[in-house]
Amino acid sequence: MGEKKKKILMAKLGLDGHDFGVKILCQMFRNAGFEVIYTGQRQSPEQVIAAAIDEDVNVIGISTLSGAHMHTIPRTVEILKKYNLNIPIIAGGTIPPEDVQKLKEIGVAEIFPTGADVNGAIEFIKKLPD
Repeated sequence: MGEKKKKILMAKLGLDGHDFGVKILCQMFRNAGFEVIYTGQRQSPEQVIAAAIDEDVNVIGISTLSGAHMHTIPRTVEILKKYNLNIPIIAGGTIPPEDVQKLKEIGVAEIFPTGADVNGAIEFIKKLPD
């Protein structure tokens, strides 16, 4: 039997309606051997966590372009902690450098800002514990 694929849930939170990039990322993650679930646009943090639990994912990936990341991502982390869940969150997209450390301090595993090489994200996910 083959090795179990890591499962990634990809999400667009809030009113962020731009999803061309996240769809490309989903395909690239699939091509790298991951199982990928995309929740679609305009999801709430509560919906994303519920889907992550239902799908039993290894990683939550949040793509953000709307500028609401300092509200939606901390809320998502807060819900994970509330339910005592240990699912790493990675985030990418339009995240200013001054927000990267703040997000890591609240528990985001890694940030991949606009222009980051997707291979870095792939390698990061591969190294996460199952």
